[in-house]
Amino acid sequence: MTTDADIRLATRGSDLAVRQATAVKSQLDSRRREVTLTEVDTTGDQLTEELIHRLGKTGAFVRSLDEKVLSGELDAAVHSMKDMPTEMPADLVVAGVPERAPSGDVLVTPDGTDLDGLSPEAVVGTSSLRRTAQLLAARPDLEIVPLRGNVDTRLEKLLAPSLQAEHDRRIEAKEKGNKSEYDQTPEEWFDTLSELERSAMERRVETEMDAIVLAEAGIRRSGLYDDVETTQLPKSSFVPSPGQGAIAITASDSGTAETIQEAVDHPRSRIETTVERTVLAEVGGGCIAPIGVSAILQGEYVQTRAQILSHDGSEVIEATRDLPVVNHASAAADFAADLRERGAADLIEEAREIAEADAESNDSRGADTVMGDEDA
Repeated sequence: MTTDADIRLATRGSDLAVRQATAVKSQLDSRRREVTLTEVDTTGDQLTEELIHRLGKTGAFVRSLDEKVLSGELDAAVHSMKDMPTEMPADLVVAGVPERAPSGDVLVTPDGTDLDGLSPEAVVGTSSLRRTAQLLAARPDLEIVPLRGNVDTRLEKLLAPSLQAEHDRRIEAKEKGNKSEYDQTPEEWFDTLSELERSAMERRVETEMDAIVLAEAGIRRSGLYDDVETTQLPKSSFVPSPGQGAIAITASDSGTAETIQEAVDHPRSRIETTVERTVLAEVGGGCIAPIGVSAILQGEYVQTRAQILSHDGSEVIEATRDLPVVNHASAAADFAADLRERGAADLIEEAREIAEADAESNDSRGADTVMGDEDA
């Protein structure tokens, strides 16, 4: 650390990441401590061989930030926990887990239609393996299309076609002199739009979508929740990703870690996310298989639900179990072992084969590796 009082936080440069880091900074700020934010380029191509080995092969966005912490250049890093690999180097710890935001997913549509109300063969956007499998399990008729970008970009891609069509209708009515058809001119109507909707008006999309699925926490933290029509998806069938909605602050210096823990750590959120990440680690599969794990602390037990699916959603292994708080981590590992014996191991192996085949196909085409997006 630069001084005993200063903490230098690493963050990604996206709007959502900076918002999350700023919230952490505000919790750490005090008269005795100066907290600064540093945006880190997360291309992942600047890592040394030693640090690549220590940080593992997954979580490129996370590695880029944590490399700064391990090298001593910065003191701590702020992550969306959902993006963090379950394996961490021995000299890096999760120093703080602030109070978690809502952990579930929401369906976003231009008009508020829920999942059952979508028309047959409706087009739904997501790039999440888990969400794709869960959507197909609930509605096999849906067409799932890739959706990339930050939260605002994804929402703009959804809203653009309907807003542009409405604008065209109003322009046409004005040109034809149908003044009674609308009570506002196109210009007056445009003035009523939110900033998000105005940005969407300028966006051109290749694939029109009827709906998209996003993390509720991501939309809320981006300040866009009230600007769109959302429907919460039930956690019983759309079990969230382990750690979704949670923020993790990593550190390597023991003094820094203690300071962060005392200032921001939320015991309930830490217990719940520890259970979720333990189940994920012990089940295996990581980012190659559709896996959802959700834990809720209730008194002396952690009610835990896990769901492992095939890529097309046709097969599902799921179970719930109340885990004792006193040994929640070891109980979570036992729960994961039972899931594997019940068939989760077979589904994960199938997912691994699919991932390896896709990797070989990409290599043969000379395709670039596409890294993930923020917690959306």
